[in-house]
Amino acid sequence: MKKKIMISIMMIVLLFGGAGLYILEQNNFDMVEQVVEIQTSEGKLTGTFVLPKNYTNKLGLVLFIHGDGPIDATHDDGYKPLWERLASLGYASLSLNKRGINGSEGNWLHQSIDDRVEEARQAIAWAKEQPMINEKQIGVWGASQAGWVIPKLAKKEPLAFSLLLSPAIHWVSQGQYQTHKNMVIDGYSEAEIQDKEAYDQQVLTLLEKQASYEEYVKIARENSLMSKDRWTFVSKNFLSDATNDLPNFNSPVLLILGEEDIHVDAKETERVYRDIVKPELLTVAVFPDADHSMLSKQTANSNMQAVIISLFAPRQITIPGYMDAIERFLKKLPKHT
Repeated sequence: MKKKIMISIMMIVLLFGGAGLYILEQNNFDMVEQVVEIQTSEGKLTGTFVLPKNYTNKLGLVLFIHGDGPIDATHDDGYKPLWERLASLGYASLSLNKRGINGSEGNWLHQSIDDRVEEARQAIAWAKEQPMINEKQIGVWGASQAGWVIPKLAKKEPLAFSLLLSPAIHWVSQGQYQTHKNMVIDGYSEAEIQDKEAYDQQVLTLLEKQASYEEYVKIARENSLMSKDRWTFVSKNFLSDATNDLPNFNSPVLLILGEEDIHVDAKETERVYRDIVKPELLTVAVFPDADHSMLSKQTANSNMQAVIISLFAPRQITIPGYMDAIERFLKKLPKHT
């Protein structure tokens, strides 16, 4: 009996040990990651600089520009599969921790979109000083709120290309779309939805009047109360509208959208980009089963499934074809030496 118990324990240890080794192997990416610091007048920025393990020619660079939230340089390791793919194509990647995260100084909630543009310019200036980077092949990847940053950046920097994932067009319209979509999915009645929309209009009126946080708190509902920092962030940025800045693009643009996006109206975004961005510059990739972050609808709706995939098959966490579309786009770009 004791022998059987010992054998069972050994099998369990071997099983878990083997699973651990497999997870480690799957999360070992073919690239070199370096921790970097960039000194700016607004305080130090920290981040990750990623290079191919082996290269002989100068490298292009992709600067990562985050969406909303307290995002670290790796986006909880979610960027790593794409970084590895980019490294295989001869591109370095640079991604910074948002201010207030992992040693980056300041508070990202105190930034305007214009502040984020200047931050991106500081990152590009740093990248141009790195001896292995071809300054004529510096482009950007950005998600969600980066859709307001990148078109402004394109006016100030000669970007080689722009990769935009699920960008919104108009801040207020995007918020209204997201609220309505989520409430419908969660089964709220039409009366409840209208009540929430009326409340949101009250908040918007206060924002338009440049009201103080204290004025907002007086009408705020407890279940949707913004922190003072969040109120500051929204106050600085709620007028954002990419429409005015999309004509700034003067280099190839890849617009990546998911039809299952419940945060951004993908059809409206595609329409506006096709109307404004020069057609010879624009490539559009729309994925029917993808959500806002290029997860499948099934994965997006299951935290357990997302965790399992990220552990055991991180390169398959995004939908098939997403990174392939980026690779095809980059391979078609003219090479600058």
